[in-house]
Amino acid sequence: MSEAGARWRALVLTGLAVVLALTTWFSATAVAPELVAAWGLSAQQAGWLTNAVQLGFVVGALVSSLLAIADVVPLTRLMAGAALLAAIANAVLLFEPGGGAAIAARCLTGVALAAIYPPSLKFIATWFQKGRGFAMGAMVGALTLGSALPHLVRAAGAGVDWRLVVAVASLACLVAALIFAFALVEGPHGFARAKVDPRQVGAILRNRPVMLANLGYFGHMWELYAMWGWFLAYASAATAHGEWGWNASVLVFAVIAMGAPGCVLAGLLADRIGRCYTTALAMAVSGMCALLIGVFIGAPWAFLVIALLWGLTVVADSAQFSAAVTELADQSFVGSALAFQMGVGFAITIFTIWLVPQIAETVGWRWTFLVLVPGPILGAWAMLRLRARPEAVRIAGGLR
Repeated sequence: MSEAGARWRALVLTGLAVVLALTTWFSATAVAPELVAAWGLSAQQAGWLTNAVQLGFVVGALVSSLLAIADVVPLTRLMAGAALLAAIANAVLLFEPGGGAAIAARCLTGVALAAIYPPSLKFIATWFQKGRGFAMGAMVGALTLGSALPHLVRAAGAGVDWRLVVAVASLACLVAALIFAFALVEGPHGFARAKVDPRQVGAILRNRPVMLANLGYFGHMWELYAMWGWFLAYASAATAHGEWGWNASVLVFAVIAMGAPGCVLAGLLADRIGRCYTTALAMAVSGMCALLIGVFIGAPWAFLVIALLWGLTVVADSAQFSAAVTELADQSFVGSALAFQMGVGFAITIFTIWLVPQIAETVGWRWTFLVLVPGPILGAWAMLRLRARPEAVRIAGGLR
């Protein structure tokens, strides 16, 4: 097989494996109402079904960054083992262990996913030097689709058994482990192997261009997972404000899944006009949607258009922050730099996922998403500042 054919095969198979593995991320969130009823969970415990995954991911990503795991362990072996662990941890829910044990299992799922998602971006970068924005956009599109699928499974029939959603997610993750283990090898543009050196985290913090890309990502993450995690509750509340004939789970699936083509389109755009302009544009649109969604909560069709546009743009830029880090960071510690970026970014999501329902209890759901608007404003500012720096010439083949 030619190198061109091999890299497209790697992209398709890696994207498929990430879609399958990432179904475990929101598997419990998609059936949270059923779990609350079946297990008698409190509202706080129900919130932690999502937040525990984020917390586990943060711990896993920061430990991975500190120990340079993705720069030391062969990537396919690392991702295969992590996918197997995620499948097992997710399947623990089928035994109905109760609130505390379920939250612990969700946390372990997050730890495992931290050894799949960031390494998968480094892995695909070994196949793509040219067109890296598109390739990484496809990878984050896969994450987006995987995050949306549990809502589709739940929406497939009224009163679907929550065990089906969880079981399908675990089986999908097992298939991902097999793909990582037996169908993938690293590409010809590999990064240098590193030794464990905790001091390299300090080098990441001192690299101003990398930290500006990180700041853009942090603003992006302030908005993203709080929107994804609470849009089902928001859409359900919206039905009280107008004549709605839509299944809320189908709507949430459509909104989140719109991010998949959004990521691909943003990747193509970034390879033409640069990553900094692309990310700033996406955050400007998504921030505007967060600002306007409450205005049209009583007008179903206008609400639908804004919701779908928000879903398209809220995650579209995500891969471009990571692509920028692969171009700006010390090439021996790209995996560590990606893990650091995502570890801190997902730590921010823990706070915003907690914050959104607190605000909703105070002011109602209609205006709650206004709290997300500062994130994309900060992120767009950081990326435009990055573009003005001389080091930005290393981004997107000189397109910045």
